[in-house]
Amino acid sequence: MTVEFPPSAVQRSPDGRGLQSGPGAKARVLATADRLFYHEGIRTVGVDRLIAESSVTKATFYKHFGSKDNLVLDYIGRRRDEARQSVEDIRRATETPLAALRAIALDIVEALQSADFRGCPFSNAASEFAEAAHPVRRVVVAHRDWYTEALDELFRDASHPMPGDAADEFYLARDGAMSGAYAGDAIASSAAFTRVTDALLADCR
Repeated sequence: MTVEFPPSAVQRSPDGRGLQSGPGAKARVLATADRLFYHEGIRTVGVDRLIAESSVTKATFYKHFGSKDNLVLDYIGRRRDEARQSVEDIRRATETPLAALRAIALDIVEALQSADFRGCPFSNAASEFAEAAHPVRRVVVAHRDWYTEALDELFRDASHPMPGDAADEFYLARDGAMSGAYAGDAIASSAAFTRVTDALLADCR
């Protein structure tokens, strides 16, 4: 027989920690998944660990997500939404397309030098799911397409003579800087990225 707990119910794990099943449980699982998936990899983190570190019941986990696969999609979707919101916020906060491009580049440099930086979450996720048709890969590809189109539009509005090429080069520089910053020297990667983007922005009229 399945026992259902009211929203405020708190069970106890064998070590005495509270296992919560209230409204905040889903958000807590998502926050835990975001931290563990980004820092340690998606495939290496199992459901039991997610449940334990989120302090939720197994029933609560499956009630909200159904499976780890669904949680992974929520994780990458959340990262996508945050990245898009960041670009949109920069667009609204800057007066010109050129200023927006400079602000996006600066935002990337700040991320590269963050103590919490572990590479691009989208590239990391794509490397773990090789199948082109996998839902995670589809989210990553769609996001990259959106990001490139957003850059293309900004370069076009900033009167760059070849906005599509500039957007591709900006994004490629970003990819390289993120890989270099994670695997090697964040300062050197940031400096190289800045040189590339400065050259691209110098062509804006």
